[in-house]
Amino acid sequence: MKVVVDANILFAALRSINRNFRQQLYFSDYTFYAPKFLIVEIFEHKERIVTKSKASPHEVYEYLDDVLQKITFVSNDYISTENYLRAYQLCKGVDEDDTPFLALTLELQAKLWSKDETLKTHLRKKGFEHFFEVK
Repeated sequence: MKVVVDANILFAALRSINRNFRQQLYFSDYTFYAPKFLIVEIFEHKERIVTKSKASPHEVYEYLDDVLQKITFVSNDYISTENYLRAYQLCKGVDEDDTPFLALTLELQAKLWSKDETLKTHLRKKGFEHFFEVK
């Protein structure tokens, strides 16, 4: 199964060593994807991630390296204009910043992995039901 990982899932995984979603990300057989710009966001917030983590900076960076190898990062150029516009319309009114994640989900015909319940409720109201849920 293809799963698009949004920023809040990845940041939570980096901060929390024993969290279930971290285990899913690292040890599952799913294929994970994210927009390429997420790499920049990770490095922009690396100090905050390390500070909030209960692990040493070395452990966080080591885990980050492992996680980056588990995720396929996709350029926005890969996403069709049609899917990008559809994603924008779906996200409009709640959080347009999530548009690239949803657009990639649509393009790959994948499931979206997000902890943002406000976004998920909004998308469900608009007919989008393709969410990855940790079991």
